[in-house]
Amino acid sequence: MNVQETKEQLIAELIRLAFAEDIGDGDHTTLCCIPATEMGKSQLIVKEDGVLAGVEMAERIFHTFDPDLKMTTFIHDGAEVKKGDIAFVVEGKVQSLLQTERLMLNVMQRMSGIATTTRKYVKALEGTKTRVLDTRKTTPGLRMIEKEAVKIGGGVNHRIGLFDMILLKDNHVDFAGGIEAAITRCHQYLKEKNKDLKIEIEVRNFDELQEAMHVGGIDRIMLDNFNIENTKKAVEMVAGRYELESSGGITFATLRDYAECGVDYISVGALTHSVKGLDMSFKAC
Repeated sequence: MNVQETKEQLIAELIRLAFAEDIGDGDHTTLCCIPATEMGKSQLIVKEDGVLAGVEMAERIFHTFDPDLKMTTFIHDGAEVKKGDIAFVVEGKVQSLLQTERLMLNVMQRMSGIATTTRKYVKALEGTKTRVLDTRKTTPGLRMIEKEAVKIGGGVNHRIGLFDMILLKDNHVDFAGGIEAAITRCHQYLKEKNKDLKIEIEVRNFDELQEAMHVGGIDRIMLDNFNIENTKKAVEMVAGRYELESSGGITFATLRDYAECGVDYISVGALTHSVKGLDMSFKAC
């Protein structure tokens, strides 16, 4: 199974589990007061300025629950929205509109919050070559949609999970017995398994950086908790031979300073681990 197939499968499972969690053996509030034949429509109202994300996911949620629901979209994923904007209207059975409302809102508010935060970081890097990366600091079960929201906001997915890239971090290096041993074992493993994966290694100081470059056989080097002065020096040492990523201890206030050192990427866990959702509502119209 390739990465895209894995993502599709996980999103389908997320929707299934989310409906099971929310509806259980039935939405008794809706079922007791709304006739099964009642038809209507609802609109998604944006209540806060930001970047819209999750429109395609919303359509997938509606159609998974009730294929007869008709969604008319006015604003698409990635658009900057203002308070009061109407993103889309959905028509069909009122019972279906009510039972899908909360899951759709939970997904869209979360995704839009992530996209809004990511766009802020992306704009702060304009004029540099540096791209903002997400991390694996995601909500368990929601990673696929959270990482999609980062892309919608203009960021870059570092990797989806542990399966689509090699990242030799400090603990891997220490347990393996050093940088050379970790890289050597990595190449042996990829050859044995007939896999073609990019390799990144984390370094904590200039000695490790020198060793990583000496051993070679890698695609990217992560500079872990390097300050700005040392990041500049590291960029000079590498001189474009490998992609460079800055990580650790970087705030929004220092983001631009790190980018101006000349690194290719800055990874930011805050894109997904501590984001406020974008306020919106789904109202009958």
